[in-house]
Amino acid sequence: MSFDLRAWSAERLERIEQALSVWVPADTPAQLGEAMRYAVLDGGKRLRPLLVLAAAEAVDGHAEAALRAGCAVELIHAYSLVHDDMPCMDNDVLRRGKPTVHVAFGEATALLAGDALQALAFELLAPAGAGIPDRTQAALCRLLAQAAGHAGMAGGQAIDLAAVGKSLTEAELRHMHRLKTGALLQASVMMGAACGEPSARAREGLETYGRALGLAFQVVDDILDVTADSATLGKTAGKDAAQDKPTYVSLLGLERARSYACELLEQARGALGTTGLADTRALLALAEMVVHRDN
Repeated sequence: MSFDLRAWSAERLERIEQALSVWVPADTPAQLGEAMRYAVLDGGKRLRPLLVLAAAEAVDGHAEAALRAGCAVELIHAYSLVHDDMPCMDNDVLRRGKPTVHVAFGEATALLAGDALQALAFELLAPAGAGIPDRTQAALCRLLAQAAGHAGMAGGQAIDLAAVGKSLTEAELRHMHRLKTGALLQASVMMGAACGEPSARAREGLETYGRALGLAFQVVDDILDVTADSATLGKTAGKDAAQDKPTYVSLLGLERARSYACELLEQARGALGTTGLADTRALLALAEMVVHRDN
């Protein structure tokens, strides 16, 4: 059966953008709200919220919970980019085709904007009077916290910073990327699933899908860092090589890295076939988009 990802995404992206515009405040002390909105709005592929919505739809999940979960995971992603770009980490000046937050607002405001976005993410997941079951709210908070913390994104970033100038084995590189990038992408899928009541079989298949997709995203990111220009990427191209960071391209070579990304796509495809869910076309199309993207 054919599936029009562009049409499917357009309606959902409109809902995501409207919700983010409402939920990320402008009325805050000093320039904090302005910096928060600058970091989140008008940019980004919104892959993570799309994964949340696709998974929630596949399991017939709670629509309001899914929208809030999608926006929450996007806020965590945005906060991580704000902090990663700062001079104490990657020291980058370009993100989503515009100056990074610390360049536009100063380092102190950027740090606080990231902190505030992280807090806001969890506020969105536990609303009062939204009709979302308490157990669903708790599950979403737990999944996001685990993916963002020491056993997920933050832990992976710590490994990444410690690995500059060092040689990693493929297993070590895979572990770093599964934490730094893959954990939040996998959590996006599982948060969508947590908005419904899927079978154990479906949960296991979605978890395997999310794991393969998360790693594939980073492999392709490593490829694009050496094959695309900054204008196409919307961020500084060639940064990994310039900072002597280990990547899949530096470890495996360009062609083997491309082959590995395709292998991971097939793993994701196979995992969806094990879920027993009636319609996983959106999830498959998103995985194909991740591997075949040019930015």
